[in-house]
Amino acid sequence: MAELRILGAGIAGLCMATELAARGIDFALVDKEPSPGPHACSWWAGGMLAPWCEGESAEEPVVRLGAQSIGWWQQHTGLVETQGSLVVALGRDLKELDRFARRTENFERLDAAQIDALEPDLAGRFRAALYFPQEAHLSPRAALETLSGNLAAKGIAVQPQAEAATTIDCRGLSARDALTDLRGVKGEMLILRCPDVQLSRPVRLLHPRIPLYIVPRGDGVYMLGATMIEAGERGRITARSLLEMLSAAYALHPAFGEAEVLEIGVDARPAFPDNLPRIRRRSDTIYANGLYRHGFLLAPALARMVADMLETGARPEVMDEDYA
Repeated sequence: MAELRILGAGIAGLCMATELAARGIDFALVDKEPSPGPHACSWWAGGMLAPWCEGESAEEPVVRLGAQSIGWWQQHTGLVETQGSLVVALGRDLKELDRFARRTENFERLDAAQIDALEPDLAGRFRAALYFPQEAHLSPRAALETLSGNLAAKGIAVQPQAEAATTIDCRGLSARDALTDLRGVKGEMLILRCPDVQLSRPVRLLHPRIPLYIVPRGDGVYMLGATMIEAGERGRITARSLLEMLSAAYALHPAFGEAEVLEIGVDARPAFPDNLPRIRRRSDTIYANGLYRHGFLLAPALARMVADMLETGARPEVMDEDYA
């Protein structure tokens, strides 16, 4: 029997495994699926490493801990695109841009000419924007496959089952059987091919009802998302969500009206009541969960905290007092 096992090979489990392996800690990695794929919530992620933008609605730890993720992902995958993030609003919604600015930091205000220089395909479409130059993005699927491949190269393959003295539970929403306050927040997204639009960085279009982000994947392919609906449903997009996302994309650039829809993705993010992650220890099980919409942004920090706890006994910043 192994001393340690990780349950779940999604974003949390793969980051956990990568961090432990880098420190020479032995473990078994357990998941019913042998490799990353559409069965995992992280397969449908946007891949934006945008801690300062997330500060618009997230608590301080998300910004501070998320800022550390960019270097971690570059170190372990080499896939990080460091082009920053752009936040725009249509003329009638410029108050939304001011509200966003009041809630965030580490940005530059751009006028129309500066927007045109940064993203030529948006020329003449927006009068003002916020540019977050330190932010980044990556392709989630390529990142998951790279982590999985790196582990396999070290002889660490995903196993369907393994017994161990200590378990790190990274099962996401499936851990609701043990974490009764964990809830699902449904997200819907689209992958489009639109070669007539060339964007170099993630762009957020602010709107009081249907905010949108669009992330370039290369070769005219974009990820478009994403809704946040209080529901654990994981398999159905609504007509309203589909219409609103496509309408927002068209408002960003009319060429998206001719885009080819390649994929429609739906899943539910695991979240605690305050939308912050938790590490909980109950007997011989450590639960690392609640990444909400910040999987790629916070999974590295969560993995480091658990690894520190195992190595030195250090108490994680996000350890839940009620369950310690």
